[in-house]
Amino acid sequence: MENLNKKTVAILATNGFEESELREPKKALEDAGADVHIVSLESGEIKGWNDGNWSNSYKVDKTLSEVNQQDYNALVLPGGQINPDVLRKDKNAVAFVRSFFEAHKPVAAICHAPWLLAEAGVIEGRKVTSYDSIKTDLINAGANWVDEEVVVDEGLVTSRNPNDLPAFNAKLVEEVYEGKHEEQTA
Repeated sequence: MENLNKKTVAILATNGFEESELREPKKALEDAGADVHIVSLESGEIKGWNDGNWSNSYKVDKTLSEVNQQDYNALVLPGGQINPDVLRKDKNAVAFVRSFFEAHKPVAAICHAPWLLAEAGVIEGRKVTSYDSIKTDLINAGANWVDEEVVVDEGLVTSRNPNDLPAFNAKLVEEVYEGKHEEQTA
């Protein structure tokens, strides 16, 4: 297993994130030694979504206004339908996502989260996957969309849904361990 000691990773999420897509990558990163912060639009707690219903609440470690990309080695974007749709309407959230690409840092997005990548204008010419219902959105944003369990393109890790989490988490940890990728650009 990779040792991620001294690596700090942001998970950007708000109410309506797919619970397993935040909980499981967070655990995988922490198990590998990383310090993980849940970053959100507001302080307090955010509520997950599981099996079509509201689920558990998670403590927000930092608000978006308190952090910047220099504080982190990588970024994780959980899916769910509500979470990325709310975040992509927030200019600061979109700028935060774009800043990781500009700094060539690893970014991992699962399920509906690549909507944020399209909004940030960072997937043109990139090989990605996602939940199939947003395939057309990603193709229209210039991505090379494929239907695969996990796709890695120069530090950008994408997966389709919670069933892909084991492969997604393994590649996430590997990419955070490897660090910057010069081809990871906005």
